[in-house]
Amino acid sequence: MTSQKSFKSRVRARVVKTGESYTTARRHLLARADRPDEGETPTQTPPPTAAATQTDRIADALLRERTGRDWAQWFGLLDDWGGTAHTHTEIARWLVTVHDVPGWWAQTVTVGYEQARGLRAPGQRRGGDYTAGGSRTVAVPVDRLFAAFADGSLRARWLPDVEVRLRTATPPRTFRADWAGGPTRIVAGFEAVGETRSRVAVQHEKVTDAEQAAELKAYWRDRLAALKRLLEADGDDDR
Repeated sequence: MTSQKSFKSRVRARVVKTGESYTTARRHLLARADRPDEGETPTQTPPPTAAATQTDRIADALLRERTGRDWAQWFGLLDDWGGTAHTHTEIARWLVTVHDVPGWWAQTVTVGYEQARGLRAPGQRRGGDYTAGGSRTVAVPVDRLFAAFADGSLRARWLPDVEVRLRTATPPRTFRADWAGGPTRIVAGFEAVGETRSRVAVQHEKVTDAEQAAELKAYWRDRLAALKRLLEADGDDDR
């Protein structure tokens, strides 16, 4: 336990010094610790795992339950409408206004369609930059989940040693902020799942390449798990 705390302190110190993400700093320190002695043959670092597409992540049955159609049906409708000629915003707006798809699911279908039609790679935006992130369902009301992002002292308990500068927030639905002084930023969306459960989806935007996106995806998986443990433990400090 003491060794683990010491290593985390070293990682956080490197984050403050270099401005790297927690995951990147941790990877560098682990690589340094695992560096072979003279005469040994170094092992090659494997490339990041390819990002899953939306159609891989979201099953047909779930999409049909939440939106009324499966992937093939949505893709057919979008093709008939001429979806490849429209921007991301136009597609998502059409899904919301014409087909009454809830906002988060409209974004999900839009991204899945763009990936399927070669308009973006998994994790990549139409403009060429990348996004990363993750989602979690937590057994707390949506107001409490939103507060875990908006309240700086609470946020520091599961997202330590990172400068998060608020851009805009609409309680308890969205939270947008600059990350570690820029240029990347985060967008968090919140959804109530009954009275005592809620869901958060985080998108880390303006990421420069696929490797950084893979690192941030692992980082958010770890941090959102910590957030879930913290809130469901009713305030216990869990970093």
